[in-house]
Amino acid sequence: MAKNTICVWYDKDAETAARFYAATFPDSRVGRIMRSPADYPSGKKGDVLTVEFTVCGVECLGLNGGAAFKQTEAFSFQIATDDQAETDRYWNAIVMNGGAESACGWCKDRWGVSWQITPRILTEALAAGGEEARRAFEAMMTMGKIDVAAIAAARRG
Repeated sequence: MAKNTICVWYDKDAETAARFYAATFPDSRVGRIMRSPADYPSGKKGDVLTVEFTVCGVECLGLNGGAAFKQTEAFSFQIATDDQAETDRYWNAIVMNGGAESACGWCKDRWGVSWQITPRILTEALAAGGEEARRAFEAMMTMGKIDVAAIAAARRG
């Protein structure tokens, strides 16, 4: 395990979530699965307690901690995409697997974890500053899933 790891709290589905992420995103995998050595408030001996996994090269730990805490948008994975096809692939994988759409490139997976599916053209437009950034930002504010062609058109004015 890495020295610094993101810990993501799940009710009870950390392994299922980790396997979904590994099947969906490149440079992603499921690692060691730890089972509880004894009963605990939200589970039993032998239940999956933690799952080490990697999402796009970022090491994470899924913790099956029970229903005490819920996911919020205060934490999200941001996935940079190169084109509309890649944007659609990730967005659709998350939303069509029991997730939910949100605004400005955000969506939630079926476990409540937030994802920002962000085409690089949008990030580049915002970094450019000035009128180009304003136009791209205003276009983004009208979108759920980011429309790469619309961002490109906004950049041009």
